[in-house]
Amino acid sequence: MVIPDFVLNAPLAMQVTPADWPGGYWWHWLFFTIIIIAFVLIMVMGVIYIERRGMGRMQSRLGPNRTGPFGLLQPVADAIKVLLKENIVPATADKVVHWLAPIIAFSPVLMIFAVIPFQNGALLADLNIGILYIIAVSSVATVGVFMAGWGSSNKYSLLGAMRNVAAIVSYEIPLALTIVGVIIFSGSLSMNQIVVAQDIPYILVQPLGFLLFFIAASAEINRSPFDLMEADSELTAGFHTEYSGMKFAMFYLVEYAEAIAMSAIITTLFLSGWRGPFLPPWLWFLIKTLVVFFVMVWTRTTLPRVRIDQLMALAWKFLFPLALVNLFITAIEVIFWPDISQWIFVGVNIVIAALLVILWSKLFKIGWGRLEV
Repeated sequence: MVIPDFVLNAPLAMQVTPADWPGGYWWHWLFFTIIIIAFVLIMVMGVIYIERRGMGRMQSRLGPNRTGPFGLLQPVADAIKVLLKENIVPATADKVVHWLAPIIAFSPVLMIFAVIPFQNGALLADLNIGILYIIAVSSVATVGVFMAGWGSSNKYSLLGAMRNVAAIVSYEIPLALTIVGVIIFSGSLSMNQIVVAQDIPYILVQPLGFLLFFIAASAEINRSPFDLMEADSELTAGFHTEYSGMKFAMFYLVEYAEAIAMSAIITTLFLSGWRGPFLPPWLWFLIKTLVVFFVMVWTRTTLPRVRIDQLMALAWKFLFPLALVNLFITAIEVIFWPDISQWIFVGVNIVIAALLVILWSKLFKIGWGRLEV
């Protein structure tokens, strides 16, 4: 590749962490389990603050600025407040299902981070099917959401849960197809090996794949403008309408933990993960993850919420066909030009992506209006 060795192949970045670090199999599992739990909980409080302050700036208001210096302790105060609230369960609810739902929704999010590399080899389990594991595990969270809607004995909760399941089923297909493009270029299903293979970040080699993945991922985790399960004017608060106290906090935690997980996955698949010059690898990973999350905040502040018919049409009429086209183009490039520099693919694929997005937006209508770019 043309990129200088000192930029992307720095000794600090490419140094492999031993599989049993910091001292044996069980110490490795204990250490990284604690790291993952602490990382998710601290990052959730951090990104809540970033989102509130960022949206405040974008909307010409202050955001939290009273609790602690610059409002830094506001997430902590909110957590304490939620923990002290009364836990209310509807009289006609299925008590067991109502209680289990937030646990089943939260557990898969933590499991995703088991195969996310914080630096070269620094992860809980370097599975050779890491990305397949993520696709399988992330789908389990939908079961918890549907259990919350069903167990609440509330029609608004049930409708919100059904919307969530419909969105997951629809957007999982283009999401998986865009991942296949990354797998074809990298030649591996291991998340760590995908990062090692990225001498050029795949956001440049797969620009259309990155765009489709980002949109599909935002829809799957209910980020605006796809947060239809929380359409207050239609469904009060969606599937967690009947939840309060700690159980509501669990769903709130799931929402932001999923956003962090998707940001980490995007960083790993498209932004070279922990690779970068000068700074420690884990710091590069953290910076890139926060940048991706900030883009999610940006889209939330900028774009209006879509309707449910527009949500479904976007998946099947726009994302799915373009994901197939992107997959075919990627396969053709790898099969017929396996030895050519990927820098040539960068310019070609950016032009192809721009043309496809513009032309496809002219051909298909989303709901009652035409999608314009």
